[in-house]
Amino acid sequence: MHGTRRPTTQELDLTRALLPALPGAALATAQVATHGTFHDVVLVPGHAVVRIARRTEDAAALPRRVELLRRLAGANLPFAVPRPLSPVVPYREIGPFADLAAVALSWVPGAPSRPQDGGPRLVGELLRAVGGVDLAAVGDVLDVPHAFLGRERWAEVLTSEVVPLLDPPWRAEAARRVESALVLPDVPATLVHGDLAGSNIHVENGRVVGVIDWDLAQAFDPAVDAACLGWFGWETLAAAVPPETMRRARVWFGTFGLEQVGVALRRRADDAELATQLARAQDWLARTTALVDS
Repeated sequence: MHGTRRPTTQELDLTRALLPALPGAALATAQVATHGTFHDVVLVPGHAVVRIARRTEDAAALPRRVELLRRLAGANLPFAVPRPLSPVVPYREIGPFADLAAVALSWVPGAPSRPQDGGPRLVGELLRAVGGVDLAAVGDVLDVPHAFLGRERWAEVLTSEVVPLLDPPWRAEAARRVESALVLPDVPATLVHGDLAGSNIHVENGRVVGVIDWDLAQAFDPAVDAACLGWFGWETLAAAVPPETMRRARVWFGTFGLEQVGVALRRRADDAELATQLARAQDWLARTTALVDS
């Protein structure tokens, strides 16, 4: 698991308010995950999680995201997704909290996946399950592509804001990768999770038992999820998907490391953090050129 900390008194009060039937002994085990992009997440292992919107815009999006989870829970997926256990509640209706929002969700079983946990069958079945969800049933509660960074301005953010910050030897390579993604031919859109890797995939006894964190779900190129599943190894992915999906996955993967710099800019990261992200992006460009071009 990523880093955690003990919940504050305010976070515990909020959790009690949303989950009044939760045993006190369970609450004593609560931790707060410190790695979320959109929310602070109170974890009550084996029982529930409470997602607390971090910013006003995330509070506004929370009802839509929770409605997506409700529909996915009824979509007969072969794994669990978080189910809403409470309404989305503005803090002001719970107590002396900021004017944001929170919701309680069901606990999803299994352990966060590791690179060695996925074989071609697991990867292929997971992609087919996610991509097979009927878009007509969920389309109105999905986000747009590239919501993680810039939305419709994704390419502009990368080329105009990120690329110029790189050391000169890396700028042309970074710009080439963005352009390669922009010129990909259109393909039929499917449901795309958008962050389908690592701790968002829960496994048990060699199979996927849960998928969490659907905040970036969108109707888009399924090769984006395939690129995320390079987490399990590119040879594994190549054995699980058609060659054209593999080619497109490499192209999308070629942009992932650059996005982290853009996110740091959007967060108004200090100079030290931005320098760290730039160094990581340049190291990533060096390490992945052969893969992206293969």
